[in-house]
This record gives sequence, structure tokens and C-alpha cells, in this order.
Amino acid sequence: MKKSVGRSKLKLVLVTIGIMLFTLFVFLPLLVSIFVGSHPGNVALIPLQGAITSDGDQSLGVTTISSKAIVNFIEDANANDQVKVLLLEINSPGGSAVASDEIAAAVKKSKKPVVALIREAGASGAYWIASASDHIIANRMSITGSIGVVSSYLEFSGLMEEYGVGYERLVAGEKKDLGTPYKKLSDSERLILEKKLQKIHQFFVKEVAANRNLELSYLQNVATGEFYLGEEALEMGLVDQLGGKDQAEAFIQEQYGLKEINYHAYEYKVGFFDLLGRVSSTFFFNIGEGIGSVFVKQPLGVLV
Repeated sequence: MKKSVGRSKLKLVLVTIGIMLFTLFVFLPLLVSIFVGSHPGNVALIPLQGAITSDGDQSLGVTTISSKAIVNFIEDANANDQVKVLLLEINSPGGSAVASDEIAAAVKKSKKPVVALIREAGASGAYWIASASDHIIANRMSITGSIGVVSSYLEFSGLMEEYGVGYERLVAGEKKDLGTPYKKLSDSERLILEKKLQKIHQFFVKEVAANRNLELSYLQNVATGEFYLGEEALEMGLVDQLGGKDQAEAFIQEQYGLKEINYHAYEYKVGFFDLLGRVSSTFFFNIGEGIGSVFVKQPLGVLV
């Protein structure tokens, strides 16, 4: 009898928890989207804040952006008749080459004008995205450019040897373990990786040159991976205007004939269970993640 009562209480507790979770994660967000997120806005405000990844993979202490989410935001804004202009609010050091290319392609395909506002950082892959917009405004002290590609990983074969830990190499395909941290790169392996980086860098440079209507030879001299302050970037033709949100709003109103600006704000949220489920060890190329970024990938990460 006591066991039966105990089981009933346990079921009641589990059902209550289930209802609470449903209300918190499903019902309330739905209500918010209906009553708060449905108001009309003539400018779509799309934030690009954090490292750019394909799926928004999270690492502790690292904010990331999902290219899938941003592309969906851009497409949704284009399908919304109320929206007249898209404003990308950028604060990102860059990230995955593939993810950056996906977002930049979506920006270029936009049927509505896109304005990019670089706040603290619009470097590497984030600058690639900004370059695809119709107009770039940057804070005079912001970090821009950094048109380069980097690949790095920790190599600890020496430490393993010191502690008597060996690497037993079993591969089918001579280059299958290329970039493993358990052994030093051979000269031929290093050459292979450097060629890959150069090819990605060429893609990056050609895209930016075309987006900004700059001579390829000129941009090749600029695209050393160095970052530029917004003021320097303006002199070099990498951005169109200095300023912040006030200047962006004034430009949009004047250029696109809007009497006032009402934002249709998009927000990318990662749930707790998404965070737990996203443990990535994918080999991928990133375009030059810029200053002050920490990004750990296994076995090898390439940043733009």
C-alpha cells in the first residue's frame, strides 16, 4: 500500500515537472512570439554577436552565432512586407569560413537593402559578411578587416614522450591523421595545410574585392590578416562611413525615405538543452578569428 502511494506521488511530481517545463520552454515563448514579436517594424534588426559557426556550437565562455539562424532571419525579413531595410548589428571576431560564406551569400541575395553596423569588432569572417552589404558604418575605434586565414592547434607529442605515452598510428590513407595533435607535422603535411589556407584566403580576398568594388591587386596588398581601426578602414575603402547606431538610423532614413524607424528585432536564443547537446569535434576551416578570441577545436581549427 505504501509503495503504491509512493509511486502515485512520484508520478504526480513528474507530471508537474513536465507541465512546468512545457510552460517554460514551449507555451510562454509561443505567447511572447504572438503578442510581442508580431508587432510591425520597417527595419529588421539582426544581431551578429560572437564567433560565427554553422550550428551555433557553444563552448564555455564563448558566445557563438549560428549561420542557419542568421540566414533564416534574413530570409524571413525579406518575406515580411513591413520590413523595408535590414540592419546587421555586428560585434564578431569572425569564425567558420563555411558559415561566414553562407551568411554573406544570403546578404547578397537579399532583395531589400542591407546596412552593416560594426560596433566593437567586424573582423575576418564578420567583415566578409559586412562587405556583402550595401553600406558599412563602423565605429572609428572598432576592429575591422583582418582579412586572413589561420589554422592552429596544440601539439603535445613532446609532453607525451616525457610521460611515456605513445601514439600508435593506424590509418587507411596516408594523410588520414593529418593535423592530429599526437605527432608533429611533417614537411609535406605542413605544405598541404598551407596550400588549403592559401586557397581559402584567395576565396576570401576575391569575395571582398567584388563586394567592395575594389581592385583585386589593391586588396591583396591590404589582406595581410592585419586588423584596422574603423578610421583606417574608411581611408582604405573597407567601410563607407564612421559612426554608431544614430548614424546608421540617419543614413537609413535619408537613403531609403523612412520618416521614422521601428525595429523588427530578431534574437537568436540557445536553450539549456541545446547547450548540453552541442559538443563538436568537427574539422572545419575558420576565417581569421580576430583579436581577443579563444576558440578550441579538435583536432584542427582554421579561422577566418
